[in-house]
Amino acid sequence: MILTTTNNIENHKIIDYLGIVTGVDINISVTKTTFNREKTNKDIEQQILKTKEDAFQKIVLHAKKLGANAIVGILIDVEMKDMARVIVSVTGTAVKVV
Repeated sequence: MILTTTNNIENHKIIDYLGIVTGVDINISVTKTTFNREKTNKDIEQQILKTKEDAFQKIVLHAKKLGANAIVGILIDVEMKDMARVIVSVTGTAVKVV
């Protein structure tokens, strides 16, 4: 599966637009009670990365169900709520390319 934030893929021709696909993942309990700011920041960073990866797995699954072999125009939105939840939404257009 080819994933890109651009609207086209160099050296590939889009032959079919299959629809908009989205992957959303929510991770709860990002931070633990700690006074170590560096450790807290590292924990938050790791939670964001994991949540983003899980959201990407979901968008790829949705695109494959449509018969796509690529997703173009990917947008990523990361939101933190109350330092306890990370929400990542990944949206793009599922396409077939040759």
